[in-house]
Amino acid sequence: MSDDPTRVREFFGARAADWDDRFPDDGPAYAAVAELGLRPGGSVLDAGCGTGRALPPLRAAVGPSGTVVGVDLTPEMLERAVRAGRDGADGGALLLADVGRLPVREGAFDAVFGAGLVSHLADPAAGLRELARVVRPGGRLALFHPIGRAALAARHGRSLSPDDLRAEPRLSPLLAGAGWRLVRYVDEDARYLALAVREG
Repeated sequence: MSDDPTRVREFFGARAADWDDRFPDDGPAYAAVAELGLRPGGSVLDAGCGTGRALPPLRAAVGPSGTVVGVDLTPEMLERAVRAGRDGADGGALLLADVGRLPVREGAFDAVFGAGLVSHLADPAAGLRELARVVRPGGRLALFHPIGRAALAARHGRSLSPDDLRAEPRLSPLLAGAGWRLVRYVDEDARYLALAVREG
């Protein structure tokens, strides 16, 4: 399942005002940013950052000399990130942009964190290639969700589908075709994490 940018913008724009209130228990799961192995002074992109819940732990990981950039397609989500004090005043930035066409130079980042991202990309293969473009060789990508695929499907009143892009048999070749190598895959009730390394 993938979405065109207009539908994504409309969907999340209508839900931005109470997004964090709707899922208050998800916050602690963002400690998963530690899986990226970021170091002080590093640089990381939060792709599809939404209200910016991952930005504080990402900033903590790279420290005051590091760079954190949050990118989202939805102005209302970025506005909520600013209102929550996650706007990058302490060494980062928020950009209104499409993850499929990032206004960022090649190899600019050490890593990318993408929470709930891949199923909302208009063209997942092209989106993952674009993320590979902006990450240095050997850099990492974490595709994350605060709950696993089965729990997420139940939250939306659906059954788990083998056609889900986030299923390992579908995701691994998709990543490989985009320049990534899947190195870790976790899909349990408490979280979903696919960790990949930039090839080349």
